[in-house]
Amino acid sequence: MNTWHIDTAHSNISFKIKHLTVSTVKGSFKTFTGTATTLDDSFVDATLDTEIQVASITTNNDQRDGHLLSPDFFDVEKFPTAHFVSTSFKNVESNTFAIAGNLTIKGITKEYTLTAEFNGLTNSMDGKKIASFSAETILNRADFGLSWNAPLEAGGLILGETVTLELDIEFILAA
Repeated sequence: MNTWHIDTAHSNISFKIKHLTVSTVKGSFKTFTGTATTLDDSFVDATLDTEIQVASITTNNDQRDGHLLSPDFFDVEKFPTAHFVSTSFKNVESNTFAIAGNLTIKGITKEYTLTAEFNGLTNSMDGKKIASFSAETILNRADFGLSWNAPLEAGGLILGETVTLELDIEFILAA
């Protein structure tokens, strides 16, 4: 069994959502941890366990970030973390994986599948084995009680219902 840890200095968890029906707001989470457990370097049938500190959210706008942390959205005082645990990690095509699992946000757990590209293996500058994945999924924010919104005078809503979650993850093989 191999244990891989997310190298947070070389990884990113970000998201994007429609704003005012015509533009896109992007943000990210600065603090997260995670491990992957594998039988070998192929990552087939790996298990993944990742935790995000929701208070680390940033959209480069302090007022908006404060609103996202409030009970209207993440309610970070009651629910400080988001958590993903894989239930399946399958190679579906050459370097493409389907990573199914349970995502918990605000105490609500839903099953989602990430489409992930395996970017390969290499060695770091200090000789440690590195593996890299890029992954994406689309979430319905209302599934997790993130349903705050307001109508626009011209029609539509301030925020889109779907959020695209994007991950660029570099794993380091534990010694």
